[in-house]
Amino acid sequence: MARASTPQRKALVTVVAWLIAFLIFFPILWTILTSFKTEIDAISIPPKFLNFHWTLENYATVQERSDYFQHFMNSVIISVGSTVLALIVAIPAAWSMAFVPGRRTKDVLMWMLSTKMMPAVGVLIPIYLIFRDWGLLDSRTGLVIVLMLMNLPIVVWMLYTYFKEIPGEILEAARMDGASLGKEIVYILTPMAVPGIASTLLLNIILAWNEAFWTLNLTAVNSAPLTAFIASYSSPEGLFYAKLSAASTLAIAPILILGWFSQKQLVRGLTFGAVK
Repeated sequence: MARASTPQRKALVTVVAWLIAFLIFFPILWTILTSFKTEIDAISIPPKFLNFHWTLENYATVQERSDYFQHFMNSVIISVGSTVLALIVAIPAAWSMAFVPGRRTKDVLMWMLSTKMMPAVGVLIPIYLIFRDWGLLDSRTGLVIVLMLMNLPIVVWMLYTYFKEIPGEILEAARMDGASLGKEIVYILTPMAVPGIASTLLLNIILAWNEAFWTLNLTAVNSAPLTAFIASYSSPEGLFYAKLSAASTLAIAPILILGWFSQKQLVRGLTFGAVK
């Protein structure tokens, strides 16, 4: 028997949801507010929430010290490039696992997922040496490859889940009509899984955008994305919280805006096939 939903219960759930959302968003809000403070206000005790001198000086200083737009373009190219490359590899792989299953399909999927459990630092030295010998250090190409490989297990798992919800009879009908394997994937399977592919794409872009470990260890100047841009404001002289907050705000603003405008697509894709 379904539990009755009273107005009081709805109000309580709404309040709790807003409190949880505020707790999750508060660090971002505090970072944005700190970016408009002076350095003295940023470290004042007790902390000043809104009653401080608002200034844009930190943003001007950040832009003078660093080329924000170069770092921004590096982040866009690296995150989008690694995502597109991962989808090119993952879509055929997920198709074969979903529609041509073998006895070892689940074992392969679990092995792929288990690679995410290994600390990245465990393979840093061999990957660094490979990149050094192949001339991929401080290059966008190298970061695109390493981020694609890092997120590929998640992409394959998500696409496999979405593809499993598509009736195999539709693909069989396409084969009977003479569709080749390539046309089956491109013209039949992919359009039917657009919500799942879109959510996978958006999630992978976010993961690649926020990746810091590999970007800090495999880049220097030319291909440094926004994660390295933020790290550059940690210096031996100490942390300048207002300027660091301004750099962080500039780095997270594009991905926050993307997430805000694509939230419906993300929710639709992440719940694709959840309800029969």
